[in-house]
Amino acid sequence: MTIEDIDLETAGVLDLQQAMAAGTTTASALVRGYLERIERFDRRGPAVNAIRCLVPDALERAHALDDERARGDVRGPMHGIAVIVKDNIDVAGVPTTAGALSLERSVPDRDAALVTRLREAGAVVIAKANLTEFANFMADDMPSGYSSLGGQVLNPYDASITPCGSSSGSGAAAALGFATVTVGTETDGSILCPADAQSLVGVKTTVGLVSGQGILPIATSQDCAGPMTRSVYDAAALLGALTGTDYVGTLTGTALDGTRLAVPPAPEGLHVDERALYDAALAVLRDRGAQLIDVPELPETDELEVLHYEFGRDLDAYLAGLPEGAPMRSLQDIVTWNEAHPQAALKFGQARLLKALEIDHDERRRAYEALRARDLAMAGEHGVDAVLAAYDATAIVVASWRGAGIGARAGYPTVLVPAGYRASDRRPFGLGFLATAREEAALLGLAYDYEQASRLRRPVSEVNPSLLRGA
Repeated sequence: MTIEDIDLETAGVLDLQQAMAAGTTTASALVRGYLERIERFDRRGPAVNAIRCLVPDALERAHALDDERARGDVRGPMHGIAVIVKDNIDVAGVPTTAGALSLERSVPDRDAALVTRLREAGAVVIAKANLTEFANFMADDMPSGYSSLGGQVLNPYDASITPCGSSSGSGAAAALGFATVTVGTETDGSILCPADAQSLVGVKTTVGLVSGQGILPIATSQDCAGPMTRSVYDAAALLGALTGTDYVGTLTGTALDGTRLAVPPAPEGLHVDERALYDAALAVLRDRGAQLIDVPELPETDELEVLHYEFGRDLDAYLAGLPEGAPMRSLQDIVTWNEAHPQAALKFGQARLLKALEIDHDERRRAYEALRARDLAMAGEHGVDAVLAAYDATAIVVASWRGAGIGARAGYPTVLVPAGYRASDRRPFGLGFLATAREEAALLGLAYDYEQASRLRRPVSEVNPSLLRGA
């Protein structure tokens, strides 16, 4: 088997490790293959706009990892595996823009902590993904996937619908096989929503599980980074590299058997086809031995005041840490630059930047602290924790990405896994598993068991072949 024999649209971590171990391909050949796919489908062809920029030393690093393998030195399951990270994550020497024209030449001098982890694990960072500008915290009505610098990300499963969430480029890149795995970030829904819309496994991690150092922030109380992949195994392998914990070794085909799962009421407005898919997914869980318990709807709160308070504070701290000569040093600098370049930078305005800039942090501190405490208590103690304890459940099952806000405010993890496609238009649909802090291993196990039983995910080329026909 050579690189020509490998289907990069679907090949996973284990497939590629076996191929490299057998000597039938190399990390450098895989990187070249992914770069060719990016050129074919992102730069030309359907031009899905998933990639913001390439990382120039990717091939050089891949060659070095091939040399290590030839000497018998394999670092682990991510050795030689290509990764794309979202363009709010620092890669030394490559601009971190968050999709903003004002940051086009903002170049960090060191890697984000998670990129360091990836490289230590033997992964090759080949590109940075496009995203909704400032991770969808710039304007009230900005479409998901749009940025003034990177343009509009398309959903490869249906270019007429939203790619969803600010990690939309990471999602499209994973869906089309521009790398083996990708990394997204989430403050509220920005991993789970594009994973749902683009038929991926998305892992919204416990806040703090993956280091946020070197990530351009919205709000450190809710920001987190996590895997976006085509399988649960790949998500576990990637999360292991990001954290130093072995998640692959905990995957089994029996995790659901005897497990109690809390099921809140299905969301109002769920499309009839999605309701059918959700009911079918619940049936699979029962068939695998899970005990499903109906529980009340979990409480929701409005987080926007908290996010506005933290945004200016946390962004200014990030910008202050950039090298001497960085073009922007504060939120005020960015707002001023945008106002000087409105035609290019402000198609949808900058209402959220302006609101964050207006906040007097000393005057509003006590109100902010009270609101943040309310969010934590309602979503965590009186939400997820209360439901799990009252019903002796391991996790909460949610349709699509609809439980994202509760997990986001609590800082708790969710794993979303593909659960099929709407009968009427083939739009993807996912199933989420939500639990309390640091329960990623348990959630990945449940998702893996469901995935192996259902095996519903299909590649873009099968679900939406017209997108690729002219490429």
